[in-house]
Amino acid sequence: MVTENVIEVRGLRTQFGSHVVHDGLDIDLRRGEILGVVGGSGTGKSVLLRTIVGLNSPAAGTVRVLGQDVSQLAPLAREALERRWGVMFQDGALFSALTVRENVEVPLRSVPGLTPAQRQSLAELKVSMAGLPWSANGKYPSDLSGGMKKRAGLARALALDPEIVFLDEPTAGLDPIGASAFDRLIVGLRDALNLSVFLVTHDLDTLHACCDRVAVLARGRVLTTGTMAQMLDVDDPWVHEYFHGPRARAATALKE
Repeated sequence: MVTENVIEVRGLRTQFGSHVVHDGLDIDLRRGEILGVVGGSGTGKSVLLRTIVGLNSPAAGTVRVLGQDVSQLAPLAREALERRWGVMFQDGALFSALTVRENVEVPLRSVPGLTPAQRQSLAELKVSMAGLPWSANGKYPSDLSGGMKKRAGLARALALDPEIVFLDEPTAGLDPIGASAFDRLIVGLRDALNLSVFLVTHDLDTLHACCDRVAVLARGRVLTTGTMAQMLDVDDPWVHEYFHGPRARAATALKE
């Protein structure tokens, strides 16, 4: 059976001034999978995400999303492609002067023909899908807990019914109960909506609970990719320490 890749990155080089973050990086995201992207501090996990969605310009290499070379698209075609993905940033990146519902309505304003009432109704649906109570619609970001902000950011990422969702450290800063609930939410949404999920994380519990495959970033490239079980057999010192260290053992014990 041929597996369709919804993201294909080849030979990616990203740098800021003389500082090279990635050099010759290759990575794929398959349709319908949750791919966890991990790596040590400074390996450029979030930089990779931001480069794929076009917020950073690569120095070299190609980024293909849903079969299209992102760098070769005309502005209108690029806008059309961007409507097929959603992004949840680590801090939620919510507009502080807008309510949760108004934040979720922002991307819906690009959809022609929607009335204000329809936008409001759709936004409220997405807020509910992200696991927030109806009362959250009228709250401002300053009224929300950290976990609620993340869910509001997720609701906005889902606003345009995307095929791909990018999640940047979705469980960072959450308590174990909140993080576990968010993990279940991600898997449930993937299954219900047939999403493909590019998930940057350092949370071993999230890797166990959510991810079909894991990609490990090190030394400017993807060092290895595979299932969690396959990660345990990788012969690399950093990978071995990451997946066999004290926190890894705790995560494995909890899983069992």
